[in-house]
Amino acid sequence: MSELLPVATTGRVRSAVQEMVRPHRRLAITGFGVLVAATATGLATQPLLGHIVDLVAAGRGELLPPIALLVLVAVGAGALTALGLSQVARLGETVLAELRERFVDHALSLPLEQVERAGSGDLTARVSADVTRVAEAVRGALPELARSGLTIVLTMAGLALIDWRFLLAALVAAPVQVLTARWYVRHAVPLYAAQRIATGAQQQQLLDSIAGAATVRAFLLSGEHLDRVGGRSRAAIDLTVRGLRLVLGFYSRLHVAEFAGLAAVVLAGFWMVSTGTAGLGEATAAALYFHGLFGPVNTTLVLLDDAQAASAALARLVGVIDLPAQEPPGRSLPGARVEVRGVSHAYAGGQPVLHEVDLTVGEGERVALVGASGAGKTTLAKLVAGLHPAASGSIGAGEVVMVTQEVHVFAGPLADDLRLARPAASDEELRRALDLVDALDWVEALPDGLATVVGEGGQRLTPAQRQQLALARLVLADPEIAVLDEATAEAGSAGARVLEKAIDRATSGRSALLVAHRLSQAAAADRIVVMDGGRVVESGTHQDLLDSGGRYAGLWSAWTEGRGRG
Repeated sequence: MSELLPVATTGRVRSAVQEMVRPHRRLAITGFGVLVAATATGLATQPLLGHIVDLVAAGRGELLPPIALLVLVAVGAGALTALGLSQVARLGETVLAELRERFVDHALSLPLEQVERAGSGDLTARVSADVTRVAEAVRGALPELARSGLTIVLTMAGLALIDWRFLLAALVAAPVQVLTARWYVRHAVPLYAAQRIATGAQQQQLLDSIAGAATVRAFLLSGEHLDRVGGRSRAAIDLTVRGLRLVLGFYSRLHVAEFAGLAAVVLAGFWMVSTGTAGLGEATAAALYFHGLFGPVNTTLVLLDDAQAASAALARLVGVIDLPAQEPPGRSLPGARVEVRGVSHAYAGGQPVLHEVDLTVGEGERVALVGASGAGKTTLAKLVAGLHPAASGSIGAGEVVMVTQEVHVFAGPLADDLRLARPAASDEELRRALDLVDALDWVEALPDGLATVVGEGGQRLTPAQRQQLALARLVLADPEIAVLDEATAEAGSAGARVLEKAIDRATSGRSALLVAHRLSQAAAADRIVVMDGGRVVESGTHQDLLDSGGRYAGLWSAWTEGRGRG
């Protein structure tokens, strides 16, 4: 059963944001300071319009000076707003970039076992949809929230400066708006958190069903998997519909607040002008001030929708960032050697898969691991490579690079894919590595050679070609020890023969631990270790094990007979 990665609390999200913004205090102060100046400048518009009303009402024609001032106010407010928003956007993008880097860095350092328990769908949803949601909020909601919030505060101050009674009338709308905001947040926070979880579960089910499509069809489980996908999709849709209903209720309440507040300000202005306690221009400015609040108040409250969704997404990102990273095991061993002593291992919640395993790989020695499926070969290889810490016992090893049967080709130029192993490698060094694993001919035959775009949306590569790229990366990385987990399994018979030759060349001169899919690969090794039920049951050269007539001899006999029949 999957165990989703954790989600941070609201308090922890708030403190995490403060931690990320703190190093950029100067930029934050500058940006918000300029926005304050821009907003204050723009709020001179309403008094100027009120003054023009007074001039017209008095029959005076001196309109040019206030109109010129209006133009200056508009130009000044626009310029300051652009500058302030650019500074706030710069702050947001800087913090967002650091958040991405911290999340990816931490996700890559998480224990592999924990990621596997959560399922790839949960982590995929966080690194894609959640990061996108936070990015959209930073680019759209953050600058608008900053400007709208400042406009609301300074407009209220402007109303108070005209006459405190206008401010009091405007505040008639406040209780409705506050209650609306509290009602919305109370319902939106858990709703959006549940929606993100449901989306992650939906993605995980889709990934599981698609990845295992062949097995699903073979066991006639298509209907069951469709039901599961449909169920999780319906759950996500139901939450989305609930969100839409929540937003509709939110807007309807805001309209009530706008009507009540504007009616109160207009009635207050009518009474004050009638009694001579305020001029027509002042009443006009007050009404314009309140009408000008419609946009920023509604923007602020509407952006609560984006803010809550982004907050839920950010909580999922911070939840991963706060997880303790896997500490590299103390496994350094001088020379290109591997020493496994008394290692036992069990995955979380499962039965032990290794029992008191002892294994030594000498300098320059090639050791093949063979055995039936489930014997513990891959688990032992992962422990030696450092992908999992051993539950008990000790593992000492030099520098290790692992190549598995599932090779990922990154989107982009093929040369960049290879340089993951050695960023400073020249094109000539890349060609030498490719030539060593018999891949140079087909790479140079590609449309753009090393510059050909591969991976998602690029040139399609066969399983054998992907493995050759992985072996070329191994050559470029030049580790002391190579661990290969069934690196020929996906290539087919013809491709496997090519890869066996490439593996021989790539591991020449270095220690190697090979999980052998084909026994011909094991036969060429310096030593063969046979595993069964998580234990080492035989060890020796190919000929010694055949002569002993044990488990390996039986495996070899069955394999050669199968090849003969094929």
